[in-house]
Amino acid sequence: MSAHKTLTMRVQAMRYEARGIVSLELQDPDGATLPEYGPGAHIDLHLGNGLVRSYSLCGAPEVRDRYTVGVLQDRNSRGGSRYVHEQLRVGATLTVSAPRNNFELDESAAHTVLVAGGIGVTPIVCMARRLAELGRSFTLLYCARTRAEAAFVESLSAYGDAVRFHFDDEAGAPPDMKAMLAGQDAQTHLYCCGPGPMLNAFEAACEAHGYPNVHIERFAADPSTESVQEGEYVVQLSRTGSLVKVPSGKSLLDALLEAGLDVEHSCREGVCGSCETAVLEGCPDHRDSVLSNSERASNKTMMVCVSGCKGSRLVLDL
Repeated sequence: MSAHKTLTMRVQAMRYEARGIVSLELQDPDGATLPEYGPGAHIDLHLGNGLVRSYSLCGAPEVRDRYTVGVLQDRNSRGGSRYVHEQLRVGATLTVSAPRNNFELDESAAHTVLVAGGIGVTPIVCMARRLAELGRSFTLLYCARTRAEAAFVESLSAYGDAVRFHFDDEAGAPPDMKAMLAGQDAQTHLYCCGPGPMLNAFEAACEAHGYPNVHIERFAADPSTESVQEGEYVVQLSRTGSLVKVPSGKSLLDALLEAGLDVEHSCREGVCGSCETAVLEGCPDHRDSVLSNSERASNKTMMVCVSGCKGSRLVLDL
């Protein structure tokens, strides 16, 4: 694990937000001012069981003495959310990354549509607060299976008609994303964070409507994406000129780490963005859930934890 940009923070408070969801309030033990962030940012928590997990910041960015994240006890937890819910306690200290943002809010948009699914509301609530403070036009669609499993409903209700709630059990069906997103101006910016099937439906609806300004954030890897490729390739490191061979079936990140490079990384699933590396030559095989389609097409950067090479050689800024 790379040791870049980490903070030691104390769990100052834990709060029940909804069924299966708690929020954590994290502060510097000495009361120091924390690195700034914008809506859509996330931090990595280095948990006591050796796992590292990314969580979106849902507090107010102008409050610089604490970070607040919401954590769902995932039914399919591989140990991260279970540790937070069952073992983490107020007063514990954690190593925390500085904030990163792969889901930045365009505050200049004439109108913004925010779509949240379940725990995906955490970055969205931060965006809604910021747009309201700026007096910007926005609408928010918040979807959850039941009202009891929806966090921050009370605070979001303060925005009145700008917010619509869809609870599957009350509506009798999941949301019809195409119908709900119809009628937007082409200049509208649309954001979605939620479970994979919802993100896929959101992207398909936006494509069907021809909306160009679409932003998503996945909090789990797309299961349709394989993280290692078949076929060997070579990576040249531009700063030293040395070559690293990446054999078939091995991730580029592992090959770089074995070659002695200190590459910042965290999730190993292509969702957190910490291992983003500049590409100087060659064509990456993008398998991440961070870069937009246009960013992928530019081939200027890649996530080395899951992405590979379409040819036989890459040159990276390492």
